[in-house]
Amino acid sequence: MSNAAAVLTRLRSASSLTVVCHDDPDPDSLASAIALESLARTCGVETVDILYGGSIVHQQNRAFVELFDVTPRRYGDARLAANDLVAFVDHSVPGEHNSVPAETPIDIVIDHHPSEGAIPADAVDVRESYGATATILAEYFLESGIEFTPRIASALLFGIHRERLDFYRQPTDREYAVAASLHERADGERLRELYGVSFLPDSVDAFGDVIRNRTRRGSCLVSCIGRLENRVALAQGADLLLNVDGVDTVFVSGIVGDEIHISGRTTRRELDLGASLTRLFGDRGDVGGHDDMAGGKLPLGDVANATQDEAALVDRIRNRVGRRFLESIADDADPDA
Repeated sequence: MSNAAAVLTRLRSASSLTVVCHDDPDPDSLASAIALESLARTCGVETVDILYGGSIVHQQNRAFVELFDVTPRRYGDARLAANDLVAFVDHSVPGEHNSVPAETPIDIVIDHHPSEGAIPADAVDVRESYGATATILAEYFLESGIEFTPRIASALLFGIHRERLDFYRQPTDREYAVAASLHERADGERLRELYGVSFLPDSVDAFGDVIRNRTRRGSCLVSCIGRLENRVALAQGADLLLNVDGVDTVFVSGIVGDEIHISGRTTRRELDLGASLTRLFGDRGDVGGHDDMAGGKLPLGDVANATQDEAALVDRIRNRVGRRFLESIADDADPDA
């Protein structure tokens, strides 16, 4: 029995389902959640709740929720156990990249991220060779013969594009093949509206800081934005710096409350960025991710005094966190780049 068949069989045995996105869900996670919801209803599941921890801040993610009529709700411990089945999409282990208690029983996991340990679920479909979880869910439809609605086809297509194709972050042949199948079924007007969503004003302000505070060694670039209200600007700033000529690896940090948030990007195939961040900072905070895109958060108190003024905080974090990354990752960079 294929992984898709095993998941669909599990769904047919239930009348209610809880789908849990990771904290701060992105289009890949949100699209996968509503695709699984659609499959579940086809299988006879009457009640489906989509839950998440964290927040939905990025302007495109908020627009996604509105345009695709998604109704995700913040979860509490009691709600996770309210339905027959609990499924994780785009993450796999309770307590990792989510706020779910570590002992929570999970029934279904569909993900493309690597996991260091065993995944505590009955039906597990983790495909590390895939570039997006949305690709896996799209293949469920294609393999089972279940028809896509324009809403689901559009959502999955947007999730695949934002996760891999728009930035050419090591997409696989599967992303292109599935995207081609989805394209003819998608709602082009809805997708054009999503792509037309503009940056928030504070993101533009953060771009000025990330450019001004940058430090380069070879093909590696690091920066510290400073204090942030909109933490999404951190990832957007990392994407921006990766466009600098001759740069193949970037690392951006910023302060959110009493935490240091970090975001990294690389196009170097020999570098596993998620593993590198775990090696450098895993003993201090919650970090990890893909080989080409990773991030996390560290306690501010381990690095700097929160009462320091803005300039002192930026210098301290850039010297203690950014420099550690730079000295470790840039060892293999061309010093004359």
